[in-house]
Amino acid sequence: MEKIWLQSYEQGVPAEIDMSEFQSLGELFEKSVAAYSERTAFVCMGAEITYGQLDTLSRDFAAYLQTVLKLPKGERIAIMMPNVLQYPVCMIGALRGGYTIVNCNPLYTGRELEYQLRDSGSQTIVILENFARTLAQVIARTQVKNVVIARLGDMLGFPKGSIVNFVVKYIKRMVPAWRIPKTVGFRSAIAQGAAAQFTPVKVELEDVAFLQYTGGTTGLSKGAMLTHRNIIANATQAHVWVSSVVTMENEMVVTALPLYHIFALTANCFLFIKIGANNLLITNPRDIPKFVAELGKYPFTVLTGVNTLFNALLNNPDFSALDFSRVKVTLGGGTAVQKGVAERWKKVTGKPLIEAYGLTETSPAATINPINIPEYNGSIGLPISSTEAVIRNDSGADVPLGERGELCIRGPQVMKGYYKQPEETANVFMPDGFLRTGDIAVMDNKGYVRIVDRKKDMILVSGFNVYPNEVEDVLAMHPGVLEVAAIGVPDEKTGEAVKIFVVRKDPLLTPAQLIIHCREYLTAYKVPSQVEFRKDLPKTNVGKILRRELRDEVPSKN
Repeated sequence: MEKIWLQSYEQGVPAEIDMSEFQSLGELFEKSVAAYSERTAFVCMGAEITYGQLDTLSRDFAAYLQTVLKLPKGERIAIMMPNVLQYPVCMIGALRGGYTIVNCNPLYTGRELEYQLRDSGSQTIVILENFARTLAQVIARTQVKNVVIARLGDMLGFPKGSIVNFVVKYIKRMVPAWRIPKTVGFRSAIAQGAAAQFTPVKVELEDVAFLQYTGGTTGLSKGAMLTHRNIIANATQAHVWVSSVVTMENEMVVTALPLYHIFALTANCFLFIKIGANNLLITNPRDIPKFVAELGKYPFTVLTGVNTLFNALLNNPDFSALDFSRVKVTLGGGTAVQKGVAERWKKVTGKPLIEAYGLTETSPAATINPINIPEYNGSIGLPISSTEAVIRNDSGADVPLGERGELCIRGPQVMKGYYKQPEETANVFMPDGFLRTGDIAVMDNKGYVRIVDRKKDMILVSGFNVYPNEVEDVLAMHPGVLEVAAIGVPDEKTGEAVKIFVVRKDPLLTPAQLIIHCREYLTAYKVPSQVEFRKDLPKTNVGKILRRELRDEVPSKN
C-alpha cells in the first residue's frame, strides 16, 4: 500500500510513532508527575489540584482498591461521574492498580446502567451522589458489591464544598447513601487508602485499560477493549501531530466533552497529562452562559468539541467578546463539522476549526487535518502517524482514488476487540487486520479523506443515493436554521424520501423557504419533501444528533 497521505504531512510530523517511551498509562502519568509535580493538572468549579496532589490522591485510591477492598489485578471498576476532580483521581488510581475501567454515562437510564454493569461484570462502582438514584434502582440485579459515593463538593475546599454538598443533599434531594448497600464515601475511601500500603503492579501494554462501550446505534452497546497500548499510541499520535504549536509549557486545554467519552479521555486527558498541561474541566457544558463565563476566567490555548457545542457557543452573545489571542488549536470531532459553523468560528475567533475523525474502536483518532491549515476544508484530514486507511467496496476490494467506499483503518490505536463478543469482533475486522468503520468516504490523490455519510444512514431515493450529511450541510447554511437532521422516510413513489427536522433560529422560518433554499444547492432528488420543526433534537451525551431516534418515530422502511 502506498501511503500517499505522507506527502501532505506538516513538516516535522513523523510517518511512524515511537512506542518505547511508556509501558503503561500509569507510567505515563508517573513520568509527568516527576517532571511537573508543582504544575496545576486540573481545574474545576474554581478548585484546582497539582500533578503532585493528583499523584498522592490517585495512589491513595489505588491502595483503597488493592488493600482495603482486596481487588485483584484486572477487576473492572465502573466510574459514573461527569467532569469533576474526582474523576481523574479515581481513573488514574484504578489504572495504576492494574484495573480495567468501565466508563458509565451519568445520564444512563436504569436499563442502560444495568446492562453495562452486568455485561462488564463490574463489582465495584464509583458514582457521583447526584446519580445514585439510578444505581439504587438496579444494583440488586447486578454483581456490584462495592459502591464509592462521591459528592459534588468533596474536592472544592471549604466553605464552597460544604455549601455545594448542602445544596445537593437538602435542596436537590439526592438519594441517601443508606439506600444503596455497602457504600463508602469518596473522602473515606481516600483516607482509608492513605493509611494503607500500595504495592506497585506490573501492567503490560496489552492489558485492557478501558472497556469503553459504544453508543449502541444498533441493538445493545458493545464494550470495546482498549488496551494500554491503544491509548498510549493514540495520545502519542496526537502529540506528534500538534507538537509544532502545542508545547510542554503554559498550555491549558478546555475539556467540555465528558472525560468518560473516548474523545476527551484521550485527546484532552492523556495527551495533556503527557505534556504537563493544565486541564479546565467543564462539569455542565449545556449551560452555555456559565460555560462562556468560565472561559473568560482562564487563558486557554486548546479547545476541543463537537459541532453542536461550537454552534451553541457562537450563538451566545458573550462568546465573541472573549480573548482568543492565546488559542492555538480548536479541534472538532465526534460528528461532522458543518461548513457554516466552521466559517463562523473562524470569523469570530480568528482561528480555523480543525476537523478530526475517529471511533471508540480507534481510541479514538484515526485522521486529523494538519494543524497549520488556514481554514476549514471539508475534509476529516489525513491518516495520522502509524495509521493506514483504505477505501473498500462491499466485496472488500480497494476502490480507485476518488471513488466512494467504506473507510477501513489499521494501526496501533485499533481496539483489541469487543468484550465477550467474538462474532461481532470477527464481523468488524477484515482478514488483513483492517477495521471496518461503517462510514462511506472518498480519498483524494493527496491522501485527504472526506466522509460522505454513515453506511446505514444513507437514503435511497428512486435508486439514487442521498447522504444526510450533504443535505444537513446545505440547510445549516440558512441563517434561520439553528440545528437540522435529515433522515429517510418511506415513500410510495420513490421508495424513500428525505425528511428534515429543524430547530429554528428564526421563529418565522417556513418549510417553503427551506425547500427553496435546498433547490438552489441540491439536485431535485436530494431536496427534502417533508419538513418538521422541533424545539430541540435528540442528542448523545457529547452532543451528536441521533438520527436513529428520529427514524424510530416513523414507520419501518421495510
